[in-house]
Amino acid sequence: MECGRKCTPPPFLLKTYMLVEDPATDDVVSWNSDGTAFVVWQPAEFARDLLPTLFKHSNFSSFVRQLNTYGFRKVATSRWEFFNERFRKGERELLYEIRRRKAWSSKQQTIAPNQGTPQDSDEDQRSSSTSSSSGYTTLVDENKRLKKENGVLNSELSTMKRKCKELLDLVSKCSSHAKEDEEDERPMLFGVRLDVQGGREMKRNRADISETANLMLSQSCK
Repeated sequence: MECGRKCTPPPFLLKTYMLVEDPATDDVVSWNSDGTAFVVWQPAEFARDLLPTLFKHSNFSSFVRQLNTYGFRKVATSRWEFFNERFRKGERELLYEIRRRKAWSSKQQTIAPNQGTPQDSDEDQRSSSTSSSSGYTTLVDENKRLKKENGVLNSELSTMKRKCKELLDLVSKCSSHAKEDEEDERPMLFGVRLDVQGGREMKRNRADISETANLMLSQSCK
């Protein structure tokens, strides 16, 4: 069935197209190099940050199942790249031609029930189940990776706290030694205080002489 200009594309396709087209989200989801398919580069961030803005949920597996019902297929094994011949960069008008596969299968069953449509439906269900399982596995692996990184960061933080404490203790110790050195006038040799015989008596004598001199000076001034 042909669709005229008055037709509007399904909301799911329009919203997905908007996410892929937005240059601000290219690090999470974008077109592939030739614009014939789109790639979800960061599934965890895509589910957490982008899906809720337009789809009111954060379930990546549900998003993949929706893509399957509209005839998208995953075309890469190493990344989440999805292809539909009518979903291309810069050709938004082609969205009008994309139909839900489930509705198409029901129509075919009504017109020609002996053409093997039930088998195609089973294959679609298996494909959807496989994609859902893969999506869940990806999210679990991402969660494990984040937990591992968090553990490493906590370990590094503990190490830095311990080193800061040792540094503060060292500074405090050095300050204490410096204060002792100011109060103790005994000479040092290789960092060790020497007890000079008569040193304390000499110190007291210097003090007495200073006091006597001050007294004499005071009397002469009178």
